[in-house]
Amino acid sequence: MGVFSKPHMGVFSKPSRRVVNKPPKAVVFIACVTFMLMCLPLLGLMQRTTWSSLFDLLNEDSVSESLRVSLMVSASATVICVVLGLPVALVLAHCQLRFYRAIRALVMLPMALPPVVAGTALLFALGRKGIVGERLYQWFGLQLPFTMSGAVVAAAFVSMPFFIATVESALRQAGCEVEDSAATLGAGPWSVLFYATIPSIRSAIVCGACLSWARAVGEFGATLTFAGNFPGKTRTLPMEVYIALEHNHERAVAISFLMMLVSIIMLAALQDRWMAK
Repeated sequence: MGVFSKPHMGVFSKPSRRVVNKPPKAVVFIACVTFMLMCLPLLGLMQRTTWSSLFDLLNEDSVSESLRVSLMVSASATVICVVLGLPVALVLAHCQLRFYRAIRALVMLPMALPPVVAGTALLFALGRKGIVGERLYQWFGLQLPFTMSGAVVAAAFVSMPFFIATVESALRQAGCEVEDSAATLGAGPWSVLFYATIPSIRSAIVCGACLSWARAVGEFGATLTFAGNFPGKTRTLPMEVYIALEHNHERAVAISFLMMLVSIIMLAALQDRWMAK
């Protein structure tokens, strides 16, 4: 009878469906209301956009110059964030630091500082009379305030914490198994870094760089305080919007719509990387 006995029902049973725990209806209602509130400013901006003259407004010389400055400043700041932020993220994630909480708080401080305060701090540190800026000017004739280089430094200062936080979190989630395996097989520290660590967090590096770029391209207060507002030199798109609000609302709305559109495209493109497990 054992030969002709019925097979185990689990072999032929239908696979169980994944149970999805839906939030309570009240939570869904609050989420919908919050979503609508967050979309209202965007809808208001689109409603005020003059579509017939949108491209003409964006083609003005002042807007083109501000766009060029914004792209140069944000791209340079992003490169600085990646080159200098990656070592910091590696140290915070892997090294046993005695004062880890205090060090990490200082690293993330620009993320919480008001932009004007960040610009003021940079001015007192890197200005011609600053702690470091005075030496830079005396020894090398280098002056950062009120230059495009100063705008790059200000944008990198406020956007670097976004890159460091993203990469550090990815490093902690990835663990050290791949790195330990590579080291066991005889790989040196640099080989482990370039062939094991960085490939395992490639998506996080891309996401962190894009977030830093988004923060840099939208920077206003720190750049204005430290680098000034000089057309074709340090005037970025956010500054152009601020000036246009006083004289030409249609141009301000057009530039704001352009920046909003670029941000939406970038965030939508990165969604799969953020949601990947």
